[in-house]
Amino acid sequence: MSGTAMVDRNWKERLDAHVREVVAWHFSPETGTPFWLDYASRLDWDPRREIQTYEDLDRFGNFQDEWLRGGPVRRWVPKGLAHKPVYVFETGGSTGIPKSRISIDDFRIDYEQFSETLPEEYFPKGADWLMLGPSGPRRLRLAVEHLAQHRGGISFCVDLDPRWVIKLIRMGEMQMMEKYKAHVIDQALTILRAHDSVKCMFATPKLLEALCEKISLKKAGITGVFCGGTEMTPQFHRFAREELMEGAYFAPTYGNTLMGLAVHKPFDPADNYAIIYYPPMPRAVIEVVDPDQPTRVVDYGQTGRVRLTTLTKEFFMPRFLERDEAEREMPCDKYPWDGVRNVRPFSRFATTVVEGVY
Repeated sequence: MSGTAMVDRNWKERLDAHVREVVAWHFSPETGTPFWLDYASRLDWDPRREIQTYEDLDRFGNFQDEWLRGGPVRRWVPKGLAHKPVYVFETGGSTGIPKSRISIDDFRIDYEQFSETLPEEYFPKGADWLMLGPSGPRRLRLAVEHLAQHRGGISFCVDLDPRWVIKLIRMGEMQMMEKYKAHVIDQALTILRAHDSVKCMFATPKLLEALCEKISLKKAGITGVFCGGTEMTPQFHRFAREELMEGAYFAPTYGNTLMGLAVHKPFDPADNYAIIYYPPMPRAVIEVVDPDQPTRVVDYGQTGRVRLTTLTKEFFMPRFLERDEAEREMPCDKYPWDGVRNVRPFSRFATTVVEGVY
């Protein structure tokens, strides 16, 4: 057996063990989540006994979008964590009532793990950060702030309401939308001019491009950029590396409120600027499935809909069909499990989704 096959097999064993641990936690009368305890009371089988492998999670069917829209949100707080302070984070709200997810420490854990993938040469410990992204009920704002603090820095944030941007676009107020974007960029410029200590930043692709129209990242002292959003395309990836970075490190990511953060494959010119991400296994698993038969994972290189399974003690979400599509990507040396290539809005939904500042 090759070394890669051995790694894969060992990884699968760890994933299955993690699945059993998470299911036991969420379905135990002592520690379980009210939503899942109620769900299990209507089953004629016991998840704690019958879910033994990752594949067994198919027995739950697809996690329904509507379960996370509206309250009571405390039905998602596991009994075993009910004594801890609870955050609630919302998804974008670009497709109706926002989905709500409770969080306690997951956003910290996810970003501490992500921190380990950032090269210190470009993201120096102790450097301050600019958070050029959404504020309000978003996980991302607190997560980037924690990332900065975890690395010994301070995060400077802007005010940014993505829902207002989406409303302006839907009303056809493109001139007003551009003025709002300029207002956000002005805030960023003020921070950069006032604080020489800012060396690292998060930005969405659109806001990064808008910032770079105003200043040189190199002259502003920025050495590392963590960038994520639905507008992250191979074309933007190449543009950012060749035109915007001026020697700064570019770390593209794919993340959302329900999953956490998927990290980019180390840059390889052979990938032709494809955006390749790997999920934070075993805390989350991303698969690319046949949209018409979502229990079937497509072959490597084939296009399908992104299916997410989140497996933490705070949040159990099996088999959720995202509003994204991608190609299934082979494992790589650093991440010996499946990845996704060139994530983009699911083509069947594309006409109904307004992305705004992302």
